[in-house]
Parts: sequence; structure tokens; C-alpha cells
Amino acid sequence: MVHPSVPGNPPTLLDGLEALLVYELKTGGQLSLINRLDRETSGIVLVAKHKKAARTLSKAMERREFRKSYHAIVWGWPEEDEFLVDGPLLRKGDVAESPIWVKQMVHPDGKESRTRFRVERRFEKASSNGDRFSLVQCFPETGRMHQIRVHAQHAGHSIVGDKIYGPDETCYLRFIETGWTEELEKTLLLNRQALHASGFGWGDQEWSCDLPKDMQDFPGG
Repeated sequence: MVHPSVPGNPPTLLDGLEALLVYELKTGGQLSLINRLDRETSGIVLVAKHKKAARTLSKAMERREFRKSYHAIVWGWPEEDEFLVDGPLLRKGDVAESPIWVKQMVHPDGKESRTRFRVERRFEKASSNGDRFSLVQCFPETGRMHQIRVHAQHAGHSIVGDKIYGPDETCYLRFIETGWTEELEKTLLLNRQALHASGFGWGDQEWSCDLPKDMQDFPGG
């Protein structure tokens, strides 16, 4: 987790940063996370170390000045090399029964949400009965909760390892009860969603982060 949400949470990214940057905090600094990632998403998080920077960057984020790109491994081979999902998002529980409180869905009454996808590689995974997969680059034009994951599912190409928006949402409920199991591994193939924040830019600044080992190894695993 990048940020505490309720009392008693396990250690978060923010906790670790506060421990690392003790001097900055003692001399008037204040840490603020400018972007946040879902619990099982890897990649870049931009951190401001004082109030002025946080204020400037937060306003830039509100104005959608940041360039964000992600990489994901998804099920199947999309028909097009590039495609756009323009689907408003809202919490599923607002309009239908849902056993997962945080689950989002595409719905006409939701908030404006757009994600562009670009296929970088199509491959088959020998250890998965020849199932087809794709490595795609994702460009969210808005910043809604679970946006890329929901839009990938809506396009018919769920992200590998996604417990909520993958092949079966009960995987999430079982994981909460039992933790990671061999049964879940057979269904999901990866113990977290294969989604990685690989690029981040603002003005003349660019940050990049290579794919983590689990995503690099997946095609041949």
C-alpha cells in the first residue's frame, strides 16, 4: 500500500519514506504522494518533500498536465494494435449488488474515463496450454479508481493476475480468506495484477521504470 487508509494498516510506502527521510522532516519538510498506485501495481510514485512542491504538483495533476504510461500483460490478442476505451466509471455497488465494495464498472452514469492502449507484443505461454497473451502499453487520459484494470476488462482483455477484474471476481474473496493458494495460481497465473507504472512526465521532466522481474519472466514462465 502506498498510503495509510485505516488505523492499524500494515507498513506503507509513505511510512518507509518517512523513516528514510528523517532529516528532511526534522528541518521542516513534509512528504506528500502526488500519484498513488493500487496495492498490487508496481512502478513510479512521485513524492514531494515540502508543501510548496506538493501544492504545485497537485495543481498540475488536477489540470491533467502529467503524462502517464503503464505496461500491462493481458489475456488474449486484441484485434487492433491501438484502441481507445472511452467508458464512464462508477462503483458497481451504486447500481447493482456487488460482494466487493470497491469494484468499479463502466456505466453511462459514471464519471468521464478514457484509456488508450497500444499492443507492444503478442505471445503464447507454453506452460498455460498455449493461451494467448499481450504486453500492452496503457495511457490513462483520466485518473479514476482502477481505471486501466476496468477498461482492460471492458475491452475483453483482462489483466493477468487481477483478482477483481480477471476471470473470476471470487478469486479476490477467496484470497482475502485464505491468502495465495495453488488453486488461485492456476486461475490467475500471477500473484498480483501484471500492471506497472512505467512512465511519468511533467513539463521537461521524464521518469521511467523498467518492467519488474515477475512481468519480464512471465512470457517464458
